[in-house]
Amino acid sequence: MAEPGTDEPSSRTGSPDGEGQVSGERLLLHQRLAVRELIDTELSYLHVLRLCASDIRSSLQQLPQRDLDVLFSNIDDVIEVNSRFLHDLQETASRKEEQVHLIGNLFLECHEELERVYKVYCASYDQALLLLDTYRREPELQREIQSIIEAVLPQAGPSGLSFLLVIPLQRITKYPLLLQKILENTVPDASAYPVLQRAVSALQDVNTNINEYKRRKEVASKYTKVEQLTLRERLARLNTHTLSKKTTRLSQLLKQEAGLVPRTEDKEFDDLEERFHCVSLCVTEMKNNVAVYLDNLEAFLCFRPQEYDLDIPGGPVVQYCSLMRDLQLQAFPYFKQRLKGLVWQPLCSLAKALAGPQNLIKKRLDKLLDFERVEEKLLEVGSVTYEEQEARHTYQALNSLLVAELPQLNQLAMRWLGQILCTFMGLQRELAQQVLQRAEGSLAQLPHYHLSEPAFRKLVEDALGQTGHQLRSFQENFEKVLPPPTVQPLLPGAERQVQALLSRYGPEKLYQVTSGVSGAGTLDLTLPRGQIVALLQNKDTRGNSSRWLVDTGGHRGYVPAGKLELYRVIPRQEEVKEQEWPHKDSRHLTPAPVPSVPVVTQVVAVYPFVARSSHEVSLQAGQLVTVLEAQDKKGNPEWSLVEVNEQRGYVPSSFLARAASPAPWGWGLPS
Repeated sequence: MAEPGTDEPSSRTGSPDGEGQVSGERLLLHQRLAVRELIDTELSYLHVLRLCASDIRSSLQQLPQRDLDVLFSNIDDVIEVNSRFLHDLQETASRKEEQVHLIGNLFLECHEELERVYKVYCASYDQALLLLDTYRREPELQREIQSIIEAVLPQAGPSGLSFLLVIPLQRITKYPLLLQKILENTVPDASAYPVLQRAVSALQDVNTNINEYKRRKEVASKYTKVEQLTLRERLARLNTHTLSKKTTRLSQLLKQEAGLVPRTEDKEFDDLEERFHCVSLCVTEMKNNVAVYLDNLEAFLCFRPQEYDLDIPGGPVVQYCSLMRDLQLQAFPYFKQRLKGLVWQPLCSLAKALAGPQNLIKKRLDKLLDFERVEEKLLEVGSVTYEEQEARHTYQALNSLLVAELPQLNQLAMRWLGQILCTFMGLQRELAQQVLQRAEGSLAQLPHYHLSEPAFRKLVEDALGQTGHQLRSFQENFEKVLPPPTVQPLLPGAERQVQALLSRYGPEKLYQVTSGVSGAGTLDLTLPRGQIVALLQNKDTRGNSSRWLVDTGGHRGYVPAGKLELYRVIPRQEEVKEQEWPHKDSRHLTPAPVPSVPVVTQVVAVYPFVARSSHEVSLQAGQLVTVLEAQDKKGNPEWSLVEVNEQRGYVPSSFLARAASPAPWGWGLPS
């Protein structure tokens, strides 16, 4: 018979309940250790971040502010998010039984906010490393930085800034591992187990999304660079590889235009792109307008009548000169300075900020053509090369980035532009108040200060009438001696361009640009005011009738329909029949300078001309003109004496063209 004491240990260790209890206690112990590791490491991590943001960043004053912004990126946002996270994490310690469950829920609640701040920091990390490489080339600067870091954080060691900047990247990648460790030490049938599983999956997705965002940013930074290259530099970059890519893209585009292959439709992106181009066009137009405004303001400041002897003794003239001198020396220069600083410079910065995204949108079109070609090959063959797969991923990254960030960019640009407009109006209002305030003392001394508004209007009308009569008398006396007319500038080769467009498309297709056009899109044209174009199609490929496809004689592209008006070159039938055509078989309108035209010859006005004095006469494009003399009184062949609608006067000779037989356009031949 065995002794009682010999069976006791074997009965304890062999019991299933006893083994389960020991295993459960062991899991619970490891789980608590994992939770403690999470909280302790989070506390230590946040302490290091605060030292970086406060002590180290504030001590690196020898570095430019833009370098500090790149190095530390949005570390303040990271500290703010992790501070709240640590506070909530520590709050779970008071509820031991539910702590693991609460930690899982906390990660599920915070994972989107963690992704938002960490993806920005991780995306700028590579730029920070490039800066560190430049610092290493300056030993003195590197020693100063290292001494500052060792004084604050000795544990950083010789790595210095590299050790500190990589800490947030390491922390965001460690969260799934810490959660996985807690999950492994949690009983599968516990209520916290599925919550922890979802938390682990969510944090893994956060890291995946951060990597994808970082990759998109790298692709975007590659294509947002706007380089101003000369023709020689562009030709130097050409090689067989780039020529092959461009040829393939052109072939794909031509097949789409011909309808041989379908075009990829992306309504969401198309709407965002159209809005972006609208915003970009608004910024460009306002920048041009402000530039003209500044030029006019500069010209106004150069005009100083108060410094001249007006030969008018005393009275209001003295007060006017005093007021204008005060405004010219103080109010207007101060207004100009504020206008440049608060309106012009922000406007230039906004235009520069939009140049990168605009270039990125153009690159997306190239990558879309590559993507479509690869997709076709994938359907036909079933496999693609590594390079083609990379081109496919590049387009997807660009498109995803633009669709995600263009709405924010459009909204931010519109807000920025609105603030600039409000500032501009505020400056105008302040200038008006300053002028009125400075003029108040002078106005009180004027003889008509106490007049009522109707009486003041009557006084102004009488004064203007009297001055107008004097001006007309002076003009009549002045025009008795005709000054030599000045030649208006004409676009070189304009006659040949009009001739080519007329012969190819006919007059019913010719339009004239009414105001300057600044092309913003890929196929948009930039045209000056007065340019003659031929209409190819009165809508774009999307059916938008506000954008017309035109031909300038050298380039084809889209222009806004609202900036085109019909260019009429057909004269009246009865006037044409009276003209003697030099070549009956000719079927083209042949521009020729009037100096070679015989005296008393009928020609056609190619361009409109507005008379500026009584010795000139106005012309309409296409109007029949009788040349009386092919030169002015001084023998200058650049001006011709003509007769139009029973009125005689001078017009520029280059605005006239000898007309040949236009029978194909319905003009009758001379009888």
